[in-house]
Order: sequence, then structure tokens, then C-alpha cells
Amino acid sequence: MAWLLDLCPPEYRTYPAVRRHPVVLARFAVLYVEACQAAVNRGLSEARGGLREVADGLVVEAAVETWQRESARLLGVRRSAGLVEEALRGRRFVARL
Repeated sequence: MAWLLDLCPPEYRTYPAVRRHPVVLARFAVLYVEACQAAVNRGLSEARGGLREVADGLVVEAAVETWQRESARLLGVRRSAGLVEEALRGRRFVARL
């Protein structure tokens, strides 16, 4: 629960339905991470064009690299949160060789 809450905005800690129901919290966390992924994708797609006028090329490239790193991090977080949600919903996982 603490890890899922850490994925969400701090305000989520004040919502009783989220704090008392792990499956609800997991769903909120997954949706929030997906929204963050969408924001990163938008930032990445607009970075070069939108920042070119206010920053030099090195700064723009550093920003693009930062977006790319954040995208990779969020991909892993989304996968992990999704697995937790599926487990809380009762999905059984079968080990594969």
C-alpha cells in the first residue's frame, strides 16, 4: 500500500476509499502513472520545437534525454503497478520456463 501511495499524488492519501481498499488504490496508481506517461510522451514530442526558442541546443538535448529517461522509468513503474493490481484482483500467475 505504501509503495502504491508513493506513486500517486500526495492528495490521494486523504481519500478514504483509496486508503482503505488496496484494489482501488492500485487502479488509481495505474491510471496516474499512465497519465504521467502521456505527459512525458507529449513533452518529448514537443521538446525540440517548443524549447528551441528559449534554450540553446545543448539544453534542449539534455531536456530530451531527461524525457527519454523518465519514459523508460515510467514504463517499468507502469508494469510493476499493473502486476500488483492484477494480483490484488486475484489473477493467478503461472511460472514459465
